[in-house]
Amino acid sequence: MRLGANVVYMRPDELQLKRGEPIKDTARVLSGYLDGLVYRTCDHDTLVELAEYASIPIVNALSDLEHPTQALSDLATIEDAKGSLEGLKLAWIGDGNNVCHSLMLACATMGINISIATPPDYQPSPDIARKTYELGQKTNAKIWYTDDPCEAAETADVLYTDVWVSMGQDVEQAQRMVDFEGFQINEDLLTEAKPEAVVMHCLPAHRGLEITDDILEGPKSIAWKQAEYKFHGAKGILASLLT
Repeated sequence: MRLGANVVYMRPDELQLKRGEPIKDTARVLSGYLDGLVYRTCDHDTLVELAEYASIPIVNALSDLEHPTQALSDLATIEDAKGSLEGLKLAWIGDGNNVCHSLMLACATMGINISIATPPDYQPSPDIARKTYELGQKTNAKIWYTDDPCEAAETADVLYTDVWVSMGQDVEQAQRMVDFEGFQINEDLLTEAKPEAVVMHCLPAHRGLEITDDILEGPKSIAWKQAEYKFHGAKGILASLLT
């Protein structure tokens, strides 16, 4: 709407998908009505099929595999905070989830070094890791993987985390609380990073779990600017596709 477009929001229960219509049929029908479609789904394969049969731009606003709109907005936030992306190191602390995947790809594309600290059973997708390595070969971006948050945070310019339990993982909550113990951005971990390091969280945050309240509210946190940039990033993506 800020860009001057008309917006139609479609809930899952308003679509024919709930009655068993194939994704490819929905893609073709909506292509006749819309100039673009922003889609959120738990199943990345559904998104891929939608894009295959649609004749309009399809934006991945979140899937269980990737969250590219978040990563693009995050890069803009980092550039705003640091003045440049060149030579930076980002440390990811937590789950090797969809946000982590897109940040890996985005950082490697832009030549940002990235270190990933996850518990052993929560590492990023091997396929995403391979793509990240291939992109990093072109931009000289370095990628490290570890199960030690302190090792990942060493000399980092940016510390980044996300919730330990994402949407659809509620049944795993008890086990994740155990597995992610120690993977918290707190004052001790911040001392491993550069003195001028900033802290990011894609929100919403669970204070006292993946990040402490004093760090999220502290002077090094740019989480609120990061949240604002998600709006600007979305506008930029739509403007680039529809104009």
